[in-house]
Amino acid sequence: MVNVTFYLNQKNKLTGFDCAGHADFAESQDIVCAGISALVINCINSIELLTEDVFFCDRKKNGGNIQFRLAEGFSEKSQLLLRSLALGLQNMERDYEGNIDLIFEEV
Repeated sequence: MVNVTFYLNQKNKLTGFDCAGHADFAESQDIVCAGISALVINCINSIELLTEDVFFCDRKKNGGNIQFRLAEGFSEKSQLLLRSLALGLQNMERDYEGNIDLIFEEV
């Protein structure tokens, strides 16, 4: 199962996320893992190219783990992109509930 934990500050703004695990939907050509990866990587790339926000991103090749955190003073553009990621993953969670789990934590 892929576990995605989104972190929200006290103002209910998304400050980052952790994505870990594998969907185990299929042995080969796992469409759930591919979909999650596409959404996550597109969000990170969009924040990098479409905003001037500073962030930290660490990716572990083994296990498909990604840690992403925005630095203080992030823009509303980054919020929109992170909320779009959360929306896409929530729709996937609804359709593939045994393969993806979303958690929202206040930090």
